[in-house]
Amino acid sequence: MRNVLFIMCDQLRWDHLGCAGHPFLRTPNIDALAARGVRFDQAYVQSGICGPSRMSFYTGRYVASHGATHNRVPLSVGEVTLGWHLRESGRTLALAGKTHMLPDTHGMKRLLLDGQDELAVLLREGWFSLVDRHDGHHAETDSAYAHWLRRQGYDGADPWTEHVIAVTAPDGSVRNGWKMRNARLPARVAEEHSETAYTTDMALRFIEEQGEQPWVLHLSYVKPHWPYIAPAPYHAMYGPEETLPVQRHEAERGPDAHPVLREFQAEEVAQSFQRDECIAAVRPTYQGLIAQLDAHLGRVWELLERMGRWEDTLVVFTSDHGDYLGDHWLGEKELFHDCIQRVPMILALPGGVAGRVESRFVEAVDIAPTILDALGLPAAEHVMEGRSLLPLLRGEERAEWRGFAISELDWTFRGARRRLGLPTGQHRAFMIRDRDWKYVHWTSGMPPQLFDLRADPEEFHDLGRAPEQEAVRARMREALWDWASRLKCRTTLTWAEAEFRTDRHKAVGVFYGEW
Repeated sequence: MRNVLFIMCDQLRWDHLGCAGHPFLRTPNIDALAARGVRFDQAYVQSGICGPSRMSFYTGRYVASHGATHNRVPLSVGEVTLGWHLRESGRTLALAGKTHMLPDTHGMKRLLLDGQDELAVLLREGWFSLVDRHDGHHAETDSAYAHWLRRQGYDGADPWTEHVIAVTAPDGSVRNGWKMRNARLPARVAEEHSETAYTTDMALRFIEEQGEQPWVLHLSYVKPHWPYIAPAPYHAMYGPEETLPVQRHEAERGPDAHPVLREFQAEEVAQSFQRDECIAAVRPTYQGLIAQLDAHLGRVWELLERMGRWEDTLVVFTSDHGDYLGDHWLGEKELFHDCIQRVPMILALPGGVAGRVESRFVEAVDIAPTILDALGLPAAEHVMEGRSLLPLLRGEERAEWRGFAISELDWTFRGARRRLGLPTGQHRAFMIRDRDWKYVHWTSGMPPQLFDLRADPEEFHDLGRAPEQEAVRARMREALWDWASRLKCRTTLTWAEAEFRTDRHKAVGVFYGEW
């Protein structure tokens, strides 16, 4: 294997693809990738939040290990990412799009790495080599995308806010794209100048410039993440009647609801998505943004075909988490329902099996070791906690495989914590999910949650405090503890080095214990 194309969408639900069974949304190019490779229909992220989820993708480590537990929590300067592993072998990890990397300024200051030298720059970017970075989601005045937009004629101090996510009303007036009531209106930017088009252009240019040189590229889109604004014609491609029905139940509200769930339902975004008119405005545009992504991936597939790169490139397609869109009386993300934790994941390996749907549990932490394995590089088993998916891509039978998926949440930063009267500190939750049950352990005195996935696949009825299910909760707690006890905290020595140092005290001149 010479090349890797690692594609990630932001906030794309697992059930919003044609190949996953969506009855209206058309994604022919993503479906074509699934026909080339393996679609994993039980793929889970390690956190339902952009930052910690992505850090697990990039490090191959669980959130409890890498420590970047929420957005704006930096990844420690001591953590090792895929970019560093590739660099050790003389390769680089290029980026076009979003990473959500935040520099560990305190750690870099301790190491006197606060300048502009190459090492400091690489550490700030998590060992990515930038083709172009565009994280989206906030005002931009001096980014490469902002300068490019001005060259295309979009004047203003902040063309992203003023054009990319602003909309034009039927009367010609300009309206605020942050307001979800405007989601059905077209963006003020032309489709070819939108974020999705721009990021694709950067990726295509990079691939073409490499020629026959091997490369690894992370193509990371900011959509269909909010603001839910799409350029024409994608803003009007679907109507409310062509969206999935909202999954919510009265049992999830009221005095008997889990206290954290109840407080998350009180957040402003959840209150907005409890309005039917909000769901009717946002869901069709969300689907339009996905259709736009699919169309631009078609451009990528055409270039791979023209350059003969399908024959020597591992292609990975996934998302960092899902989106509630009104399900469970919630908006945004974070909690542990499948519409957040379960993500699309498709891998196409040259010479591997094609058109297969794999139902074994796979996780975000598996992507980095899979990439290393595909490139024939050392597995870094002393650091990475995921496992290579190459055997599954080759159709090899594996008697042993994980029987559950894990996810974590640090909810310290949410208003729900304050409304529950809890001080700033360690407020965390851990999910373990197998075929039949989903169990969530909450710290800070919060009760557990438990869902019977056979009888209640929609996760409406919380059995976390049901006396008759104590045996199930005990079994799931034990499995969670077993997982936690296997996390890899000794990362400064390889396993080979640990083996070499075992029982060697006499070889280095230490003779304690002799008679």
